[in-house]
Amino acid sequence: MSENTMNNLKIGVDVGGTKIEAVLVDAMGTVLGSARIPARHGNDAVIEDIVAVAHQAAGERFDEVRAIGVGTPGTVDSASGHVGNIVNLDVVSLDMGPLVSQRSGVPAHVENDVNAAAVGAATVLGGADGMAGTIAFLNFGTGLAAGIVENGVLMHGYSGAAGEIGHIPVEPHRLKCPCGQYGCLETVCSGASVGRLWPNADPPMPDLIRRAKKREAEAVDVLDMVVRAIGDTIQILAQSVDPRLIVLGGGMAKTGEPLVEVITAELRRRESQCRFLETLDLPARLRLAPVDQPVGAIGAAMAA
Repeated sequence: MSENTMNNLKIGVDVGGTKIEAVLVDAMGTVLGSARIPARHGNDAVIEDIVAVAHQAAGERFDEVRAIGVGTPGTVDSASGHVGNIVNLDVVSLDMGPLVSQRSGVPAHVENDVNAAAVGAATVLGGADGMAGTIAFLNFGTGLAAGIVENGVLMHGYSGAAGEIGHIPVEPHRLKCPCGQYGCLETVCSGASVGRLWPNADPPMPDLIRRAKKREAEAVDVLDMVVRAIGDTIQILAQSVDPRLIVLGGGMAKTGEPLVEVITAELRRRESQCRFLETLDLPARLRLAPVDQPVGAIGAAMAA
């Protein structure tokens, strides 16, 4: 590996609703430095904080940085760097990429946060070039969406909507979605929707699983509703892009192995009725997102 490649340093910034995290990585995606600060609201504060945390992560090596990648919630145009509607940070419209580049003096690239996490997961699992084949990162956060990486390259689709699986309106309870449709998968199996369906605990999913295992009737009914929607989500994702791995991420995935167990049970139930699904062996493709590495920030850097 050439010295030039070894010195190909990038910064990745993961913008969240409460914190902004940055990492300095080398060409292999190895984290060399990191920093985290609380998130502030408003356009100017968000740009200032991204640049500030990038400087903190890089320290004295900032002058060696070739690019800054940013992963952010909201509606992202990755070609122009424009971001709209970061609700939790009071951002309606922001030319994030150009402004970060202008204020930092470093070229900047912006991706949707789920897409960035998908690249990060593929990097952590497979190295700098990502894992061979198609990797899907299924994010159970405030919403429900997938990031899809094929041989290390993000799939955006024609309009950037690739992976917006949460807004497929097939959930039979037909709950109203903020997007305007009824029955979106996101209305039942996103992290936020599970919190609404099971407001008895925080976090809700571990408590819901525990109580369902005790055969508490209400918990059994709610968990069945949630897990069937997760099963539909995974099946739609698997039968449309046929990923090698489906990485479960987002706040709800912090439930850990108990979540994998209930999802696996649902997928095995479906397999028992369908030879086609049995041949796909979807449970074998499930992985939990690495919890010991900042995959969102790493992916933002590697996508830059």
